[in-house]
Amino acid sequence: MEVVKGPDNNPEQRISKLIHVYEKELLRLCCVCLRDTQLAEDAVQETFLKAYKSLHAFRGESSEKTWLIRIAINVCRDMQRTSWLRNVGRMVRLEDVQLAQAQEWEERSAIVDAIMRLPAKLREVVLLYYYEEMSMQDVAHAVGVSMTTVHRRLGKARARLKNMLEGGDDLEAR
Repeated sequence: MEVVKGPDNNPEQRISKLIHVYEKELLRLCCVCLRDTQLAEDAVQETFLKAYKSLHAFRGESSEKTWLIRIAINVCRDMQRTSWLRNVGRMVRLEDVQLAQAQEWEERSAIVDAIMRLPAKLREVVLLYYYEEMSMQDVAHAVGVSMTTVHRRLGKARARLKNMLEGGDDLEAR
């Protein structure tokens, strides 16, 4: 993937290129996190606004994708913390969520449904690691935790998913 940073690029050109390259991936991630397509679109817009404002501070310690995903996750978390969102039931239509790998939706619906029922912290690492195909180090950086925590969350998520898919309860209470 092309690195957008360059000496000839002014901030408007850089953010325009970032939007062109990463908008769809961020929209998919925000849609799954927020479970609402319109809120996800707002979150992506807010993500790019925050990225534009802090473009000068991007030091390149991570990839641009990881940097933007971290901003998007924080925006989604902030949106989920609002009292209005906590009190409103919302659900993404599964057909609105496009997964990174192209397979028939019917084959994946049980898995996607199980992933959607995971607690947010587990769901985030599963989506980033398996669907966005990020390394554990990039996931850790994007979510703001250690690699050990990512490894532990992935293990917990796999155990919960296995239980859910084999007909057990969803273990939400644990």
